[in-house]
Amino acid sequence: TLAGAMAPLWPFILVAASEILAIDTPHSRNSALYRLTKQLLQKHHKKVRPVHDWTVATTVHLDVLVHAVLDVDAQNQKLKTSIWYQEVWDDEFLSWNPSMFDEIREISLPLSDIWAPDIIINELVDVEGSPDLPYVYVNSSGTIRNSKPMQVVTTCSLETYAFPFDIQNCSLTFSSILHTVEDVNLAFLRSREDIKQDKKEFLNDSEWELLSVSSTYNILQSSAGDFAQIQFNVVIRRRPLVYIVSLLIPSIFLMLVDLGSFYLPPTCRARIMFKTSVLVGYTVFRVNMSDEMPRSAVSTPLIGVFFTVCMAFLVISLFKSILLVKLLYDERNSGQERPLFCLQGDTDVDGPRVDPRAQLAGVPAPTESPICREHLAPTGTLEEVWFQLKSISTYFQTWDQSDQQEVKWLALLERFDRLLFQAYTIMLGLYAITLCSLWALWGSVHTC
Repeated sequence: TLAGAMAPLWPFILVAASEILAIDTPHSRNSALYRLTKQLLQKHHKKVRPVHDWTVATTVHLDVLVHAVLDVDAQNQKLKTSIWYQEVWDDEFLSWNPSMFDEIREISLPLSDIWAPDIIINELVDVEGSPDLPYVYVNSSGTIRNSKPMQVVTTCSLETYAFPFDIQNCSLTFSSILHTVEDVNLAFLRSREDIKQDKKEFLNDSEWELLSVSSTYNILQSSAGDFAQIQFNVVIRRRPLVYIVSLLIPSIFLMLVDLGSFYLPPTCRARIMFKTSVLVGYTVFRVNMSDEMPRSAVSTPLIGVFFTVCMAFLVISLFKSILLVKLLYDERNSGQERPLFCLQGDTDVDGPRVDPRAQLAGVPAPTESPICREHLAPTGTLEEVWFQLKSISTYFQTWDQSDQQEVKWLALLERFDRLLFQAYTIMLGLYAITLCSLWALWGSVHTC
C-alpha cells in the first residue's frame, strides 16, 4: 500500500519539516528588521541636518566619564586620559511605528550612513588607541545614541611648583566646529552634580587621584557667530608618598649632614675633605632627583629650588674653607729672613770664626749673608750683644704681628662661617615648613 511504501520516508519528512519551521520563525523578524533598515536609510540624506523646520536647532546632549589618567607630560604641557564619551541627539527622519515592524524599538545603524554632529575637543592634540566603532543605536522615536571609549591627548597648563603635592586642573571643551548655536546647541545628558560626583569607573591604582569633574555651559562669541560650548574640568592630584620616601626625606638628611660639618674647626683640612664628599653626594642626588621630578619650562618645582640654594651654601662654605687654609699657609711661609739664624755658629771678638781645617785646605772662609754682616758688623762685645738682642726683639715682633694678622683672619672668617651657618639653618627650616604646609594644603582638598 501507499502508506506502507511511505513509512520508511516519514523520519526524513519530519526532519525537513522541523528545519523549515525553525528557519521560518526568525525569518519574519529578520525580514522586518531588513525592511525597517531599508525604509529608514532609503530616503535619508546624511548631508542635511535632520529637522523638518530648519529654524529649529538640533540639541546634542553630551556626557563624559573619566576612566583613567594615563600620562601627565609637564615638559610638553600635555595630559593623556582615557574617557567614555557619549552624545545623544534626535533625528526627525529616523522614527517609526514599532507595531508595524514586529515591535522593534531599537536598532543599530552605520554611523557613516546618517547625519552626525561635528563635535570636537578644542584642546585635542592627538587621539591614541581609540577604537573606531562604526555603529550607533537608534530607537523608534528617532533618538540616536553614540557611545565610544577614547584615549585623548589634550593640552593643559600644568603647574609643578608644589611638586609632589601638586593639584592639576585640565579642561575638555566640546563644541561644534562649524555649526552655530542657532543650528546645533549643546546640553548635558546628566545633571552637573551627577557628573561631578561620578568617580566609580575611575582607576584609583595609578599615580593620580581624581577629585572632581565639574562642568559648565557657555556661548563662545566670535566673528563667525555664536558657538555653544560645554567644558568639563578634570581636577586631579598626585599621590606624593613615593616621592616623600625617595626624594624629600633623603634630601633633608643630606642637608642635615652638611649642616653638621659647620661644627668642625674652620682650620681643619678634614673639613674640606668632608665637605667635598658631601658635595659629591649632592651632585649624585641632584642627578637622580632630576630624573624623577617633572620638567617644565613654565614653573620649577619648589624642592628643586631649595635644593639648589642649599647646594650653593655648601659651595660657598667649601670655598671659604679653602681660602682660609690658603691665607694661613701664606702667612706662615712668607716674610723676611729670620735674623735669629745669625746666632748659629761661634764668632770671634773681631769677626766671624773661621774653621782651621778650611784655612789649611786653602778654602776661603764662607761669606755671611748681608743681613748677618749687618748685625755682626760691630766689633765690640757689648755692641754685638746689643745688636743680637735687637735682632731677636725684631724677630719676635714680626712673629707677633704675623700671629695677630692670623687671628684677624680667623676672627673674620669665623664670623662669616657663623653667618653662613645661620642662613643655612634658616633655609633648612623654611624648606621643612614649606613642605609641611604644602602637605597640609594637599590633604585639606577632599574628594567630592
